[in-house]
Amino acid sequence: MYKRENDFATVLDTDSDRDAPTTKAGSGPNGARKIGSTIVLPVGSQVASVPPPVRRPRTERRYRSVVIGFDLFVLVIAHVVVTVGYHSFDQIDSWRTPVLIGASMTAAIVSLGIQKAWDERILGTGTEEYRRVVRGYVFAVAALAVAGYGWGTSAGQSWTFGSLLIALVLTLLGRTLLRRHLSKARTEGRCLHSVLVAGDVEEVHELVSRADCLRRAGWRVDGICLAVDRGADSLPVAIDDIPVLGTDEIVLAVAEQHNFEAVALLPSGRWPHARTRRLSWDLEKIGAELLIAPVLMDVVGPRLHISPLEGLPLLQMSAPSYSGPAWIVKNVFDRVLAVLILMVIAPALLAVAVAIKVGSRGPILFRQQRVGRGGTPFTMYKFRSMVVGADEHKDDIADHDIGAGVLFKVREDPRVTKVGRFIRRYSLDELPQLFNVVKGDMSLVGPRPPLECEVARYGEDGAARRLFVKPGLTGLWQVSGRSNLSWDESVRADLRYVENWTFMLDLSILRRTIRAVLSGDGAY
Repeated sequence: MYKRENDFATVLDTDSDRDAPTTKAGSGPNGARKIGSTIVLPVGSQVASVPPPVRRPRTERRYRSVVIGFDLFVLVIAHVVVTVGYHSFDQIDSWRTPVLIGASMTAAIVSLGIQKAWDERILGTGTEEYRRVVRGYVFAVAALAVAGYGWGTSAGQSWTFGSLLIALVLTLLGRTLLRRHLSKARTEGRCLHSVLVAGDVEEVHELVSRADCLRRAGWRVDGICLAVDRGADSLPVAIDDIPVLGTDEIVLAVAEQHNFEAVALLPSGRWPHARTRRLSWDLEKIGAELLIAPVLMDVVGPRLHISPLEGLPLLQMSAPSYSGPAWIVKNVFDRVLAVLILMVIAPALLAVAVAIKVGSRGPILFRQQRVGRGGTPFTMYKFRSMVVGADEHKDDIADHDIGAGVLFKVREDPRVTKVGRFIRRYSLDELPQLFNVVKGDMSLVGPRPPLECEVARYGEDGAARRLFVKPGLTGLWQVSGRSNLSWDESVRADLRYVENWTFMLDLSILRRTIRAVLSGDGAY
């Protein structure tokens, strides 16, 4: 056992290879003792000598200013391009030109403002930012079109349907580039906000396990206040290297002393309405925000609504819908795009087929029964990447299974051919699944298509809900780590997709899939 220091506390590390004898109660400083693999201290003891950290600068306003400046810049550029490139010089000199350009730009700015496209809370993360930008420009175009029709003039059509649409495309591209820059800064530990978490040990573990997601959203957990029973005489020094700074009884004092920028309350019966409201008031005085996590952490987006009831905000969760116009659009989009992709990559498919045929004996395609929507079986197509009769040798390498729940995974599978190793790395073996998409068995984006033996082993973890939608050629599991994910992480990613599907989510996953495939990370 050895000591390891971080920004807040000196933590006793039990992951050392050295033999660490059990510390008896009272035998160490403050009567520290060890239970299993958790180091605990008496509740009333000084947990750690904590120097107050320097408050991180609030980057939201700076980032918001950059976004607003860029949006206005591309709006001007779009109008200049249309004005110079479409209109003649005598039209440009007309007095109406500045008026029409001003009306077009004003309509776009006002519409974006009404849609709250510059709200600090949605900038830099999630798909809501893009939705608001699109809605803002669509409403601006609609308003100008209606106004032009009402006045019986078509003088401003070039700016309405030209400049604004160009500005929309440039705005989306610009925000994507700005978001990448922000994401890189957050990965490097910058532009993050310090969060103090208060809750039960199990809930804290659940949140801390999503550290990467929190970091992408701009938050970093730097301290913990645990909810413990009054009769408890000890609490952990740290949870996953994050120091425990006290109990939830002193959460306000800890937040104020160490200049935390936000306090996250996790589901607990120790925070009734009156106490939570008082904490929100107190946090306002010290300039900290209050984050309240719902019981269902994997449900977000359009399914959640705030329903006020006599001043009491209720989080209403509507049932997911897997039919209707939106799903019809998804099915049509999937098939049309799949046909277009097949037409474009036909030479690449032929090249892979020839390489497989020359590289090893056996068929080019591998057919396998998978389970689709509603438990309906279908035949899935893939390029063959293993030797013929690979299933017969599965028991021979069972000892090398990395233990991914009901999945069978081997990192260096000897059954994979040389060509198969290459096409697996870049997911080329999955391209024939586009034919399954055209047939309607699969979707471009969805949960991972399971085997029949996997479905038979589904438990009470909700994995069966993945069968509510069509399986996908790609999905959140593909862009979140692929084969590096454990079974629980894979199920969680698929359920998050099933519970929160939107068309914008599909587009986001398709965009992220390109980067995941080119990197080859997690493919084996």
